[in-house]
Amino acid sequence: MALPKELALDSEQMKEMLTTDWNIRIASVDAEGNINLTPMWFGWAGGKVFIYGRGQKVVNLRRNPKCTVLVDRNERFPELQAIMMRGTAEILEDAEAEAAEPHLNEVQVQMGIKYNGGHADPVADPKPFASTAQGRNRRWIVFTPERTVTWDNFKLGL
Repeated sequence: MALPKELALDSEQMKEMLTTDWNIRIASVDAEGNINLTPMWFGWAGGKVFIYGRGQKVVNLRRNPKCTVLVDRNERFPELQAIMMRGTAEILEDAEAEAAEPHLNEVQVQMGIKYNGGHADPVADPKPFASTAQGRNRRWIVFTPERTVTWDNFKLGL
């Protein structure tokens, strides 16, 4: 069942959520078919989601790049707003792949500003989020949406 179009977020609401909200949930599938759902910090540029992650989600996405991401806000049903995207993830395996991604630098600057003070006091001039490929499984994940569904329960008028 599709959601009514009148409940959808508009493009400005989507851009605001994708560039300012702190958490995205990424769902991948492990080798046994179990869903691995993990909240992550993220960036948005060039119509793609960028996540710097490690561990099982990277292993899962190497094997099966199909996944779903969700950004949502508010807890009460009448105030719920969300963006759910289904698509394909690409793992940037090394510095060469990172350098070839045209939007990564923009995302690193965006994330440096967005998460400034996330684990400590904010600084006046935040540095870009400069993580890079490390070890076996610390990698940038670049998610390209293929289907997007949004909803804004404020529009229900409850």
